[in-house]
Amino acid sequence: MQINPARGADRSNDPMPKRLPAGKPPPLLAALLHPGCYPHVVGRVRLIETHISWVLLTGNWAYKVKKPVDLGFVDFSTLKLRRRYCEEELLLNRRLAPAIYDSVVEIRGAPAAPRIAGSGPVLEYAVRMREFPQSALADRMAARRALRPQLIDALAPTIAEFHRSAPAAGKSQRFGTPATTLAAALQNFKQILPSLAGVSSKNLLGRLRRWTLAEHAARRQAFISRRRGGFVRECHGDLHLGNIAVLGGCPTPFDCIEFNAALRWIDVMSEVAFLLMDLADHGRADLASRFLNAYLEVTGDYGGLEVLRYYLVYRALVRAKVNVLRARQPQVSAMEKKRLGRLVHGYLDLAQDYTTPRPLALMITHGVSGSGKTSATQSLIELAGTVRIRSDVERKRLYGLAPLARSGSRTGRGIYTPAANVATYAHLERFARRILASGVPVVVDAAFLKRGERETFRALAADMGVPFVILDFTAPAELLAARVAARAAGGRDASEAGVSVIARQLATCEPLAPEEMPATFTLDTSRPVTLRTWRPVLARLRGI
Repeated sequence: MQINPARGADRSNDPMPKRLPAGKPPPLLAALLHPGCYPHVVGRVRLIETHISWVLLTGNWAYKVKKPVDLGFVDFSTLKLRRRYCEEELLLNRRLAPAIYDSVVEIRGAPAAPRIAGSGPVLEYAVRMREFPQSALADRMAARRALRPQLIDALAPTIAEFHRSAPAAGKSQRFGTPATTLAAALQNFKQILPSLAGVSSKNLLGRLRRWTLAEHAARRQAFISRRRGGFVRECHGDLHLGNIAVLGGCPTPFDCIEFNAALRWIDVMSEVAFLLMDLADHGRADLASRFLNAYLEVTGDYGGLEVLRYYLVYRALVRAKVNVLRARQPQVSAMEKKRLGRLVHGYLDLAQDYTTPRPLALMITHGVSGSGKTSATQSLIELAGTVRIRSDVERKRLYGLAPLARSGSRTGRGIYTPAANVATYAHLERFARRILASGVPVVVDAAFLKRGERETFRALAADMGVPFVILDFTAPAELLAARVAARAAGGRDASEAGVSVIARQLATCEPLAPEEMPATFTLDTSRPVTLRTWRPVLARLRGI
């Protein structure tokens, strides 16, 4: 049942108590646990509680009721406000999850005998959603090791397209300015501090606050530039694994932030950081790196890496704050308070980890088409947490083409002329420099068959003061041809190289010089590339 504003529902009294009893839901919610309160057949009702809402699971439908709380950043303290934000929630979540969000419904009757879509005075409002198994939540899947790389590969372009199509903040709006970005971060510290008892925890929070202030000052121009560049958009705002359901094999983000526009109108990299942080917190730093690389390949937003670490710390502290607020609510048991306290300290430790600078390195690949550069470095970027830039993708982007678009260029023509090659490698060099300046190690995935191309990147590494590594990929000729033919038939890769290209590359390539060999690791991809394969490279990156 959709709300009919003409029925004057907001003029009714608000029956929800402002102080909730400890250990149990208020009478209205307790009454809604009865199956007879619903306009459809219900066998059993289950109640899930968060720090700002209750969700009633009835089988086919779920009903989300907002708590009568005012936490500063969220105000559901009146019935009128709860109605407004139910309507906002429906509208905003239909952007990414239209199949889940059905309607806003009225709960009418008496507090002891309420009914969804019933008669009598309006007691409360709820968002009605199609129920799905809790086992479909991505955080549950991560806990049972069922979160697969294929799901991350599907999620990354979904979020990238969502960000691309979302409206950008206008000049007259204050969203995403340096001042609002800092205010949101400082609010975390203000709300976390009163709940910390130990001196060491308070000292850690103090260090994180000082780091946040210093990092914000250092990145102030980047925040300004990103806002001007249109990267502050109307995002989801709460993109973590608990708000992603895998339905029919498709990852579907839901439960976006409706109650505070400033927490939704954010830099897209803040949104990305939330998911990366949560994946890492679930022990899947490999999938975090996989998502980041897939997202960046679609968007080309490598400039966002400059502010990523700031947002990773911020997002870890947001989760700490949420658990602090949950623990403060009177209905939470003593045992649950202890559990939430452990979570708070875990997020503080994670935030501290993100403040530690990472070892940097510039790695380039070397090898003809089909030698396994892209497939092999996929495992490296997940193991080492590096960012990879691919010549096949960036060449297309440079000439205004989508990664999988076919340029129609023959060998040595179109976007593959010598001049286009020079432009592509210059483009890769600019991106690599920017990524390293952001404090992130980088892999440049290109053929690098000319010594001059390799020397340019060796000089870049020297200029940036980081280790330089050449990853030399080899495979038998028949395997090279088979891979290229299979890739062309599949049509799911950015490369347009055909079998004829391999012969040309082999005839014109300039082999690695003796002085290049100390920086070189040779990988025969006719054998599986495993963790053992990468151990010498990882040791070099870590300075062992």
